[in-house]
This record gives sequence, structure tokens and C-alpha cells, in this order.
Amino acid sequence: MVNQETKDIEIGFTHEDFAALLDQYDYHFSPGDIVPGTVFSIEPRGALIDIGAKTAAFIPIQEMSINRVDDAEEVLKANETREFFILTDENEDGQLTLSIRRIEYMRAWDRVRQLQTEDATVRSDVFATNRGGALVRIEGLRGFIPGSHISTRKPKEDLVGEELPLKFLEVDEERNRLVLSHRRALVERKMNRLEVGEVVIGTVRGLKPYGAFIDIGGVSGLLHISEISHDHIDTPHSVFNVNDEIKVMIIDLDAERGRISLSTKQLEPEPGDMVKNPDVVYDRAEEMAEKYREQMRQQQAQQEAGVESSDEVAYEEEAVLATD
Repeated sequence: MVNQETKDIEIGFTHEDFAALLDQYDYHFSPGDIVPGTVFSIEPRGALIDIGAKTAAFIPIQEMSINRVDDAEEVLKANETREFFILTDENEDGQLTLSIRRIEYMRAWDRVRQLQTEDATVRSDVFATNRGGALVRIEGLRGFIPGSHISTRKPKEDLVGEELPLKFLEVDEERNRLVLSHRRALVERKMNRLEVGEVVIGTVRGLKPYGAFIDIGGVSGLLHISEISHDHIDTPHSVFNVNDEIKVMIIDLDAERGRISLSTKQLEPEPGDMVKNPDVVYDRAEEMAEKYREQMRQQQAQQEAGVESSDEVAYEEEAVLATD
């Protein structure tokens, strides 16, 4: 039997009690979280997103992509469900601000770091130039090519709209620095077709106190002053002029730094011929290069024999120790 006293008790359930109950079962969202959400409504300057909070969250149009967006419907469709980044805490109306751009930004940096680790070559159109170099976009991120790493005879301004092969020089998310090299990409591609000991024809493009820069098929190699001749040379200007066409031999290919080292000294039939009679050097270049290559083969064979010999000694020592 129900007690009359109990029956007379009024059970009250205020609005505050209901809100507290909701809070008990509600998710707690924090800036930096990535959450699923469904597009609730597309607005002129953004969109309302249902992420399970008490109030629909808002994503401004400028936060919808890493690229420029003029219309929200370029990115979002009604009732579409996808991931969103929580950008800010609730405002005074209890509304959270969301971002897709931040997710794309983080994933883009992850991708370019991976591409750098793989030493990958990427391609991108130049969208602008400045005094220092050229600007491109890689995975949506803004990248910079320093002028010293652009290998073309075109004026920089004429590169806008042109697609370039590129290698990574610096990937630094904290400093927002993405630096690339066109020169390294070209040198690597050229290097794949070159060999140490090979004789190539090049054109003198620049003379410095420390050597000459030689264009060999669109990439630049350095003929250091110490590799011009067995004779002492005070300055490369005493041997070459800009635009001279010469024969040189490749003595080193450094793909990592994008450098090609050249020599005419190794092609001299007699010490000093590059200074006294360069035509003799060019006429006998292939003959002298073959001698150089033969010396390289002999040195390599000796090194391999030395490694094998040391391995045999180590094996014999281990065998003796094992029987002791």
C-alpha cells in the first residue's frame, strides 16, 4: 500500500537538472581534437556541423581547405559525414569552431616529410616569383625555390605557370619552411645518365677565382682550379674564356648535394698540356680517360682483394678460437 506521505511528495525536474544530465552523457570537446561530424546546414560564410555537441559547431569558409575556397559547396555537401578539427573552445553561445584546413595542413606536412625521407622528386607549377626565387605548392603547402637552385636561362618572371621537377632541401613544419631545389632535380636526372670517368663536352658559363662552371647538357659542373692542369695556375681566366667549348672528364658525382666535379688535368698526356697546348688534351681525351678508368678498376680490385683478405684472416682467427 502506497504511503500517503510519499504520494504527496512532488517530484521536481528543473531545466538545470536536465542540463546537468545532458552534461553527464555529453562528450567533452577540446581544441586540437579530431572528431566525426555531419554537415547540418550550408551557410553563406561557412557551414553548421553536427558533432554530437549540444549546439551545432561552425566551420568558416576559410577553414574548409588548405586551398582557396569561394563557395562552401566546393568542399561540403549536405548530410555528408567526415572528420573535423576542433579549432577553438565554445563561444558565448556554446558553439565550437571547426577546421578541415588544419587536418589537411598536418597531413600535408606528414606527406612531404615522407617524400623527403624517400628523396623523392616532385613536380609543381610556379605560381609566383620574387627577388629571392620562385614559389610553388607541394601537397597544398607553399614552397620556396631559392634563385641559386633554379637551373634555367629564362628570367624568373617567365617561369610562372611552368611545371618544374624539384627535390627537397628543407622541410621544417615548426618554422613553416619548405625549401626546394630545381637544380638538384635536374642534376640527379642528368647524373643517372653519367658515369665517373666519362668524357663530356661542355660550355664555360662562369669563371671564379676557385674554378670554372661548365654547362654539360643543362646542368652545371665545377672544374676546380686544382683540376685544370698539373701545372700551377694563378686563375682560371688564364686558361678559359666564358662560352669556350671544352672537353672535360667527370671525376665525382654527388647526387645528395647535386654536384658534379670535373677535370681536364686527368686528361693531360703530359703535365701542363692544358696550359701549353689544350688541343692535344682534347684530341687525346678519350685515350687518357680510358687510362684513368683502368686505374680506377685496378684500385677497386685491390680494395676488394684487401677486404677479402681481411675477411679470410678474421675467419681463420675465429676458427682457431673455436677449437681452443
